[in-house]
Amino acid sequence: MRPLKILFMGDASNLHRCLADALREMGHSVTVASDGTKWMDTKRDINLLRKSGISGTARYLFDIAKALPKLRGYDIVQLSSIGFLELRRERLRYVFDYLKHNNGHIFLTALNGDYSYVQMCREGKVLRYSEFLVGDKPSPFVLSPEAELWKIQNWELPVMKWFFDYVTPRLDGVIACLYEYYKAFEGCVPADRLAYGGIPIDTRQVEPHFIEGTPQKVKFFLGRQRNRMVLKGTDLMLDALRRTCDRYPGLCEMQVVENRPYQEYIELLSKAHVNLDQLYSYTPATNALLGMARGVVAVSGAEPEYYDFIGEHECKPIINVSPLEEGDIDRKLAWIVEHRELLPALSRQSRKFVVKHNDSHIVARRYLDFWQKAMEQSPQ
Repeated sequence: MRPLKILFMGDASNLHRCLADALREMGHSVTVASDGTKWMDTKRDINLLRKSGISGTARYLFDIAKALPKLRGYDIVQLSSIGFLELRRERLRYVFDYLKHNNGHIFLTALNGDYSYVQMCREGKVLRYSEFLVGDKPSPFVLSPEAELWKIQNWELPVMKWFFDYVTPRLDGVIACLYEYYKAFEGCVPADRLAYGGIPIDTRQVEPHFIEGTPQKVKFFLGRQRNRMVLKGTDLMLDALRRTCDRYPGLCEMQVVENRPYQEYIELLSKAHVNLDQLYSYTPATNALLGMARGVVAVSGAEPEYYDFIGEHECKPIINVSPLEEGDIDRKLAWIVEHRELLPALSRQSRKFVVKHNDSHIVARRYLDFWQKAMEQSPQ
């Protein structure tokens, strides 16, 4: 494949930036335009961070207008979401059209909740549980005060459906980072325009800190986002972790961190034995995978559907927790404390899993193969 000129519009949890680094090492020219995932402050080449207030909005619009000439002439444009900039959808349509008309091919990375994902979850036909339904019952998030604001901001207004319906057929393809997001786009785009990429982790830059021997005291780690605890089930996991530490005094300890910058966060995570991540996910996400690359055992989502989807039938180090089973988190955490002699083996298997399935070069190759196929089918 000839070297490509690639633009990543937007980012989340460093996914696009990590991909960009791998693609550059493979000989391609890459630009990342993003807000750095706000408080995470991840690296980007073009800063599109929107600050609060009238002056922040004015500056944001100025920055976008100033950046537009730099956002043309690319072979590939990869959007971080349907709402890839913090603009009203009526305005965002003009930016999307600009990108579409002034570049070669335009793709979407399905890496967060959008209209298709929300609708799939609310119907409850594909997933046994989600942030919206647990079995056939509303989730704690749906019943919480957080839900009303989230509905307005995330795909519940008619304009959100209108913009999703406008953008989706104009994409050259969709690459999902999670099993759940892949399932959400089935039926929304033709099968040949949908692929699974996975979440990239730069394992070459992540030095493992394997658990050596049976820990006298298990070090649990939980990172939370202030405004998304109920959405991600972090509140329930934190409650269970507190109960576990009370139940086993002297055998475990916990560290809880909130809204830390990316580099500081991963350094804190590296010192743990066990990392508690999302409750409602079928799939380990960035937080879990980053820890696993360092040899930190993940308590997260790892359902049989996910392992079957990626074709993994032997290396299954993630300790899966299910919101469908009352007391499941408590039981799994107690098992970890009572069987902490197994942590060294799980630590090494965790690293092995990420290197096999989520190394940034492996994920980048999936993107390149998909882009190449799309370019061959519809050359510009």
